[in-house]
Amino acid sequence: MPRFTSITLSLLLAAPIAALAGDPAVLRTFKVGGEGRWDYVSLDPEGGRLYVPRSTHVMVLDLDGHLKGDLPGTAGVHGVAFSRELDRGWTSNGQADTVTIFKLSTLEVVKVVKTTGGNPDAILFEPITKRVFTFNGRGKNATVIDALTSEVVGTVPMGGKPEFAVCDEKGRVYVNNEDTSEILALNARSLKVEAAWSIKPLEEPSGLAIDLAHNRLYAVGSNHLAAVVDAGSGKVLATVPIGSGTDGIAFDPGTGCAYASNGGDGTVTVIRPAASGRFEASSVPTRRGARTIVDNPRTHRLYLPTAEFAPVPKEAKPGTRPAMVEGSFQVIEVGEVH
Repeated sequence: MPRFTSITLSLLLAAPIAALAGDPAVLRTFKVGGEGRWDYVSLDPEGGRLYVPRSTHVMVLDLDGHLKGDLPGTAGVHGVAFSRELDRGWTSNGQADTVTIFKLSTLEVVKVVKTTGGNPDAILFEPITKRVFTFNGRGKNATVIDALTSEVVGTVPMGGKPEFAVCDEKGRVYVNNEDTSEILALNARSLKVEAAWSIKPLEEPSGLAIDLAHNRLYAVGSNHLAAVVDAGSGKVLATVPIGSGTDGIAFDPGTGCAYASNGGDGTVTVIRPAASGRFEASSVPTRRGARTIVDNPRTHRLYLPTAEFAPVPKEAKPGTRPAMVEGSFQVIEVGEVH
């Protein structure tokens, strides 16, 4: 049974998730295996491919979990951005402080570019300017690369540690600032930060998603909260309780729902607008460790990477992460149960 939050409980008991016949659930588990931890997973709906960063390489899977290719030499890789129009992909290599540029069709490496800040984390292709942005956690800035020339064309100070980013497909980029609990609005043409909006009480925002039709942003924080933000004014429209260990959120335009991946308690929190103008939430079980998420807008399926973990030894230092069980890496597929 889904575990409902306390907000608008009577409405939740009476209403299904928007545009779905029932609550989503785990449909399939792809036993992928392989070496390395993971971070943000990316999905190409048209090509039917999942790009899964694995510490030193990127696994390319089809939507049935079969391995279709592997891109090596990406030390500390966090994320993958791509453009089918340009037949290009870009990886953010956090340990190497580089971006690997590759052909989407063949996975052939075209060029490796040095970033202007340390630990490039989130990475984004902005289609209007055809620029690639890496958001550098240690550098507290963004590196801007011309996707057509593969040359660095700018650096944007972030005023703190940037986390995940999205764009509105009109030339504006939004990025979470983990240090200041803000969302920054960046003009992709001028490379100027046009606004910095506080989203407190949400703390240390990480994952970010956008609802283009309603001009809303969804951010998740470390203190078990998600914020719904007006992308024009920066006004916080609502805060919604979510689970623990959340590092990602996805929005599906077909269902009208946002989905926060809670790796700490092994759930996804589903957030949807209610007729009253409020936002409702319910939680469904996934797997512990499944903290990042991506949506396929064509099928309304969600994909979350995770693994099995060994117990942390009693003598280990506080904060020690559990070791991943060898060969246990997996990707779970979540969607409507027919």
